[in-house]
Amino acid sequence: MPKIVTCLLLLLSNLVIADCPTEKAFPNNMFPELAIETSLGSITVELDRLKAPLTVNHILHLVKNKRYDDSLIHRVVPGFVIQSGAFRADLSEVKTCGTVVNESGNGLKNTRGSLSMARYNDPHSASASFFINLGDNDNLDPSSDGWGYAVFGFVTAGMDVVDKIAAVKTHYDAELDAKDAPVEALKIISIKVK
Repeated sequence: MPKIVTCLLLLLSNLVIADCPTEKAFPNNMFPELAIETSLGSITVELDRLKAPLTVNHILHLVKNKRYDDSLIHRVVPGFVIQSGAFRADLSEVKTCGTVVNESGNGLKNTRGSLSMARYNDPHSASASFFINLGDNDNLDPSSDGWGYAVFGFVTAGMDVVDKIAAVKTHYDAELDAKDAPVEALKIISIKVK
Protein backbone atom coordinates (compact mmCIF):
# COMPACT_ATOMS: atom_id res chain seq x y z
CA MET A 1 0.00 0.00 0.00
CA PRO A 2 2.75 2.60 0.79
CA LYS A 3 4.25 2.12 -2.71
CA ILE A 4 0.89 2.96 -4.32
CA VAL A 5 0.54 6.10 -2.19
CA THR A 6 4.10 7.16 -3.06
CA CYS A 7 3.44 6.63 -6.78
CA LEU A 8 0.22 8.65 -6.59
CA LEU A 9 1.95 11.50 -4.77
CA LEU A 10 4.74 11.57 -7.37
CA LEU A 11 2.18 11.59 -10.19
CA LEU A 12 0.22 14.43 -8.55
CA SER A 13 3.39 16.47 -7.94
CA ASN A 14 4.33 16.11 -11.63
CA LEU A 15 0.88 17.33 -12.62
CA VAL A 16 1.26 20.40 -10.40
CA ILE A 17 4.71 21.17 -11.85
CA ALA A 18 3.41 20.71 -15.41
CA ASP A 19 0.61 23.24 -14.93
CA CYS A 20 1.94 26.29 -16.80
CA PRO A 21 0.11 29.62 -16.68
CA THR A 22 -2.19 30.11 -19.64
CA GLU A 23 -2.70 33.87 -19.30
CA LYS A 24 -0.52 36.02 -21.52
CA ALA A 25 2.52 37.49 -19.77
CA PHE A 26 3.08 41.18 -20.58
CA PRO A 27 0.09 41.09 -22.98
CA ASN A 28 0.53 44.56 -24.48
CA ASN A 29 4.03 43.85 -25.76
CA MET A 30 4.15 42.00 -29.11
CA PHE A 31 7.97 42.13 -29.36
CA PRO A 32 9.21 42.25 -25.75
CA GLU A 33 12.83 43.17 -25.14
CA LEU A 34 14.82 41.43 -22.43
CA ALA A 35 17.88 42.77 -20.66
CA ILE A 36 20.16 39.83 -19.86
CA GLU A 37 22.82 40.77 -17.32
CA THR A 38 25.70 38.26 -17.33
CA SER A 39 28.94 38.10 -15.37
CA LEU A 40 30.72 39.24 -18.57
CA GLY A 41 28.34 42.05 -19.58
CA SER A 42 24.87 42.93 -20.87
CA ILE A 43 22.92 41.41 -23.76
CA THR A 44 19.64 42.75 -25.13
CA VAL A 45 17.28 40.45 -27.00
CA GLU A 46 13.97 40.97 -28.76
CA LEU A 47 11.41 38.16 -28.61
CA ASP A 48 9.03 37.43 -31.51
CA ARG A 49 5.61 36.76 -30.02
CA LEU A 50 4.06 36.88 -33.51
CA LYS A 51 5.96 33.82 -34.80
CA ALA A 52 6.62 31.97 -31.51
CA PRO A 53 3.68 32.91 -29.25
CA LEU A 54 3.71 29.82 -27.02
CA THR A 55 7.48 29.85 -26.53
CA VAL A 56 7.65 33.58 -25.84
CA ASN A 57 4.81 33.40 -23.32
CA HIS A 58 6.53 30.44 -21.61
CA ILE A 59 9.85 32.33 -21.42
CA LEU A 60 8.16 35.52 -20.18
CA HIS A 61 6.50 33.64 -17.33
CA LEU A 62 9.90 32.22 -16.33
CA VAL A 63 11.42 35.73 -16.49
CA LYS A 64 8.52 37.22 -14.53
CA ASN A 65 9.10 34.61 -11.79
CA LYS A 66 12.87 35.28 -11.80
CA ARG A 67 13.69 31.66 -12.71
CA TYR A 68 16.80 32.68 -14.70
CA ASP A 69 18.24 35.00 -12.06
CA ASP A 70 21.50 33.63 -10.63
CA SER A 71 21.71 30.80 -13.16
CA LEU A 72 24.66 29.34 -15.07
CA ILE A 73 25.75 29.63 -18.65
CA HIS A 74 26.57 25.94 -18.63
CA ARG A 75 27.53 25.14 -22.22
CA VAL A 76 29.89 26.96 -24.58
CA VAL A 77 30.73 25.51 -28.01
CA PRO A 78 32.75 28.04 -30.07
CA GLY A 79 31.27 28.67 -33.51
CA PHE A 80 28.08 26.84 -32.51
CA VAL A 81 26.14 27.92 -29.36
CA ILE A 82 26.21 29.23 -25.81
CA GLN A 83 23.51 27.68 -23.61
CA SER A 84 21.86 28.61 -20.33
CA GLY A 85 18.67 28.14 -18.35
CA ALA A 86 19.15 24.61 -17.06
CA PHE A 87 21.09 25.11 -13.81
CA ARG A 88 21.11 27.67 -11.04
CA ALA A 89 24.44 28.89 -9.64
CA ASP A 90 24.11 26.40 -6.74
CA LEU A 91 23.90 23.61 -9.41
CA SER A 92 20.23 22.86 -8.73
CA GLU A 93 17.92 22.73 -11.74
CA VAL A 94 16.09 25.84 -12.88
CA LYS A 95 12.46 25.37 -11.84
CA THR A 96 10.00 25.45 -14.69
CA CYS A 97 6.31 24.83 -15.15
CA GLY A 98 6.56 22.05 -17.71
CA THR A 99 7.36 21.95 -21.39
CA VAL A 100 6.33 23.99 -24.41
CA VAL A 101 5.12 22.85 -27.84
CA ASN A 102 7.89 22.99 -30.46
CA GLU A 103 7.32 26.00 -32.74
CA SER A 104 10.32 25.35 -35.01
CA GLY A 105 8.18 25.55 -38.17
CA ASN A 106 7.55 29.26 -37.64
CA GLY A 107 9.86 30.49 -40.41
CA LEU A 108 12.55 31.84 -38.06
CA LYS A 109 16.01 30.38 -38.71
CA ASN A 110 18.87 29.39 -36.38
CA THR A 111 21.14 32.17 -37.64
CA ARG A 112 23.91 33.97 -35.76
CA GLY A 113 22.43 35.85 -32.82
CA SER A 114 19.12 33.99 -32.73
CA LEU A 115 17.74 32.49 -29.49
CA SER A 116 16.33 28.96 -29.59
CA MET A 117 14.88 26.52 -27.11
CA ALA A 118 17.12 23.63 -26.09
CA ARG A 119 15.43 20.23 -25.82
CA TYR A 120 15.96 16.50 -25.64
CA ASN A 121 15.20 14.10 -28.52
CA ASP A 122 11.48 14.52 -27.86
CA PRO A 123 10.65 17.56 -30.05
CA HIS A 124 8.25 18.93 -27.42
CA SER A 125 10.58 18.57 -24.39
CA ALA A 126 11.87 22.18 -24.20
CA SER A 127 11.30 23.65 -20.74
CA ALA A 128 13.68 26.41 -19.57
CA SER A 129 17.04 25.93 -21.26
CA PHE A 130 17.80 28.09 -24.29
CA PHE A 131 20.79 28.86 -26.47
CA ILE A 132 22.17 31.70 -28.57
CA ASN A 133 23.49 30.67 -31.98
CA LEU A 134 27.08 31.75 -32.59
CA GLY A 135 26.89 30.99 -36.32
CA ASP A 136 24.34 30.14 -38.99
CA ASN A 137 23.25 26.69 -37.79
CA ASP A 138 20.83 25.61 -40.50
CA ASN A 139 21.25 22.01 -39.30
CA LEU A 140 19.10 23.05 -36.30
CA ASP A 141 16.21 24.20 -38.50
CA PRO A 142 13.27 21.88 -39.24
CA SER A 143 13.66 19.67 -42.30
CA SER A 144 12.02 16.72 -43.99
CA ASP A 145 14.05 14.57 -41.56
CA GLY A 146 12.34 15.99 -38.48
CA TRP A 147 11.70 18.77 -36.03
CA GLY A 148 14.13 21.60 -35.55
CA TYR A 149 14.92 23.84 -32.59
CA ALA A 150 12.42 26.66 -32.12
CA VAL A 151 13.79 30.17 -32.64
CA PHE A 152 11.93 32.73 -30.54
CA GLY A 153 14.09 35.86 -30.57
CA PHE A 154 17.26 37.65 -31.63
CA VAL A 155 20.13 39.50 -29.97
CA THR A 156 19.77 43.22 -30.73
CA ALA A 157 22.72 44.47 -28.65
CA GLY A 158 25.63 42.79 -26.92
CA MET A 159 26.88 40.27 -29.51
CA ASP A 160 30.35 41.35 -28.38
CA VAL A 161 29.44 39.97 -24.94
CA VAL A 162 28.11 36.77 -26.54
CA ASP A 163 31.42 36.41 -28.42
CA LYS A 164 33.36 37.06 -25.18
CA ILE A 165 31.40 34.23 -23.54
CA ALA A 166 32.11 32.01 -26.55
CA ALA A 167 35.86 32.50 -26.08
CA VAL A 168 36.11 31.17 -22.50
CA LYS A 169 37.93 27.94 -21.69
CA THR A 170 35.73 24.89 -21.25
CA HIS A 171 36.04 21.39 -19.81
CA TYR A 172 34.00 18.39 -18.73
CA ASP A 173 32.19 19.31 -15.51
CA ALA A 174 31.65 16.17 -13.39
CA GLU A 175 29.20 17.90 -11.02
CA LEU A 176 26.91 18.85 -13.92
CA ASP A 177 27.85 15.75 -15.94
CA ALA A 178 28.29 18.12 -18.87
CA LYS A 179 30.98 18.63 -21.45
CA ASP A 180 31.72 22.11 -22.87
CA ALA A 181 31.12 23.73 -19.46
CA PRO A 182 33.07 26.91 -18.68
CA VAL A 183 36.09 26.27 -16.44
CA GLU A 184 35.24 29.41 -14.44
CA ALA A 185 31.55 29.78 -13.62
CA LEU A 186 29.67 32.16 -15.92
CA LYS A 187 26.38 33.47 -14.64
CA ILE A 188 23.21 35.10 -15.77
CA ILE A 189 22.78 37.58 -12.94
CA SER A 190 19.28 38.57 -14.04
CA ILE A 191 16.87 38.72 -16.96
CA LYS A 192 14.32 41.54 -16.99
CA VAL A 193 11.74 42.83 -19.43
CA LYS A 194 12.86 46.28 -20.61
